[in-house]
Amino acid sequence: MIYLDHAAATPLTSRTLEAMTPYFRERFFNPSAPYLPAKRVREAYEAAKTDLARIIGAKGVDMIMTSGATESIQLAFTAARGKVLVAATEHAAVLEAARSRKHDLIAVDANGVIDLDDLHQKISDEVELISISLANNELGTIQPLSEVAELIREIREDRRARGVKSPLFLHSDASQAMSLIDINVSRLGVDLLTINAAKVGGPKGVGALYVGRGIELKPLQRGGGQERGLRGGTENVPGVIGFTVAAQEVKSHLNSNRKKYQEMASILKRELAHTLIISQMGEKVKILGDSRRQLANFVPICFTGVDAERLIYKLEQQEIYLSTGAACAANKGTKSHVLAAIGLGDEEIMGSLRISLGSTNTAEQMPIVAGALARAVAEELHRTHKIKEAHE
Repeated sequence: MIYLDHAAATPLTSRTLEAMTPYFRERFFNPSAPYLPAKRVREAYEAAKTDLARIIGAKGVDMIMTSGATESIQLAFTAARGKVLVAATEHAAVLEAARSRKHDLIAVDANGVIDLDDLHQKISDEVELISISLANNELGTIQPLSEVAELIREIREDRRARGVKSPLFLHSDASQAMSLIDINVSRLGVDLLTINAAKVGGPKGVGALYVGRGIELKPLQRGGGQERGLRGGTENVPGVIGFTVAAQEVKSHLNSNRKKYQEMASILKRELAHTLIISQMGEKVKILGDSRRQLANFVPICFTGVDAERLIYKLEQQEIYLSTGAACAANKGTKSHVLAAIGLGDEEIMGSLRISLGSTNTAEQMPIVAGALARAVAEELHRTHKIKEAHE
């Protein structure tokens, strides 16, 4: 098997599974119970939260544990009562949260980088929250968050000078970025930050929201007062411990992983460029995004006029697994709003694939993938040519 969809899901690391296992059996206690074994579980849970917070330059008290990125995003959006602005290429979870209130989209360029001038023009006094992902989940595009944060600081000062009392917060979904970018909330200048265990070799169904001091949120579900009263329900102790261990692992291997993925991506691109089918197609084939502002493990590629779904099926027969984009969009069978936002036409979107490298991949796999992909594209071109001839 060659798995090339790490942007959708990552395998649980061995250390993570080992750390979680005792909390399913021997240390299964409810952390809110009054007896000593339960109190020790509480201590372990709080220690894990503190360690997770340190990884992003925060404190344990600043973290709200959730069921994943989607819940964290929904919770973050309760900070705003007024209008929100989100990048046009945001994950569906962010867009859905924005659609529930007055909102506007921030334009992006052909590589998916936000237009700072467009953002500036759209920040009216009624805007209270801006949400921009640190790295996009389809293109891997890394956004200039520190520049956005500086712009927000200037606008806050202007509002204060004019007596405007409405707040202005910056939220970022860093789920896709955490495995390859050294995240520090102060350095980024964010007020709210979403992270997700499933993207870093941790368990699915576990996420967290960093909440800056003084920001008031509304609970999405009420219960026993857990997580500062913002998320009722018994804490997911093994999940949070697993998240922390996985995040610590990726933090310690950031540089080596970046180098490894850069090398693999370079081999893959080179092998693809050398195939006859690429030269035949000419301008109909292009790598999407700008590698200088892109996560090292992303290789989004477009074969104009070729049905990417058929390519996925052909590669699946060889146990090579990749996707057309976000898993949630593929499940709905909808056209990628991300690719539409960067100006791609229907034929280009239809022929686009997202290759996302990860811990299961090796450099030796890249020529195999390139060859299999080239053959699949050649077969599809031949098939469509025959169909066209038959109609003529």
